[in-house]
Amino acid sequence: MLTKRQVISRIIKPLVVLLALLPMIYILLGIFIQDSIFQRWLGADPQKYIMHQMGLWTLRFLMITLAITPLRKWFNFTSLILFRRMFGLFSMFYATLHLLTYYVLYLDGNIANVVEDIIKRPYITVGFTAYLLLVPMAFTSTKKMMRRLGKNWQKLHRSIYIVVLLGVIHFIWQVKSDLNEPVMYLLIIMLLLIVRVKWGKLFSFNTVKSE
Repeated sequence: MLTKRQVISRIIKPLVVLLALLPMIYILLGIFIQDSIFQRWLGADPQKYIMHQMGLWTLRFLMITLAITPLRKWFNFTSLILFRRMFGLFSMFYATLHLLTYYVLYLDGNIANVVEDIIKRPYITVGFTAYLLLVPMAFTSTKKMMRRLGKNWQKLHRSIYIVVLLGVIHFIWQVKSDLNEPVMYLLIIMLLLIVRVKWGKLFSFNTVKSE
């Protein structure tokens, strides 16, 4: 008989990983399978669709990461904490794909163009800043780094609040007409932050810590 923790690690976690990879798998099928329903779903502008989806899933996984603690408290589901680091790392994964898509498909892999866009386009500046803040959190998400950094680890991982706010600002600024979707994301993020403030733990939340 498997224990609860074994069921989570051997069955539920692999399923969650598979589900988290589905957006990327779906796009890869659209790219490599010609004349398929997957390819048609990419739309008339596949480059824009791919980059947009990678950005959206970055923001979604950041929001899921922030929601772990409230959901755990509301539903008394303590095992949710075991998934927080995973979701935090998937945020980094899709953020990297978002950046690479932009770099390869829109800027032809030219670093000079990247630097120029970061300087001239505020929404690119904001998005790139959010990515830079996300990188050290991803690379220090292990228990070994938690022990090595001590209290500084917590200070570093509080940057998640800045990252998610910069992410939604990046989304709002690049939308030219319909603001309904990015505003909805902003409202959800603000609600999550308000919940944290209400509990008095806004400055003690560890985004990718696992038990």
